[in-house]
Amino acid sequence: MVSSKLLEIVRDIRNLSLSEQQWLLENLVNQIKSKAQQPSKFNDSAFLKSQLQEMAQDPEVQAEIAAIDEEFAIAELDGL
Repeated sequence: MVSSKLLEIVRDIRNLSLSEQQWLLENLVNQIKSKAQQPSKFNDSAFLKSQLQEMAQDPEVQAEIAAIDEEFAIAELDGL
């Protein structure tokens, strides 16, 4: 279903001049092409795996995990 906001945009576009509509169309096409060409690093499992490995080896991350484990140790005794 098309949102009311999108329908409002369509109505506004109809009120533009032909040259303004052409400019808008070219601008949208360029934006879409640009987004399509940019691979998302979050869809790259190798990238994510390497980032997780780096984090696991980071002493600051290890210290934070240890602090969190210590903070929740009492809850673990309760079976939570």
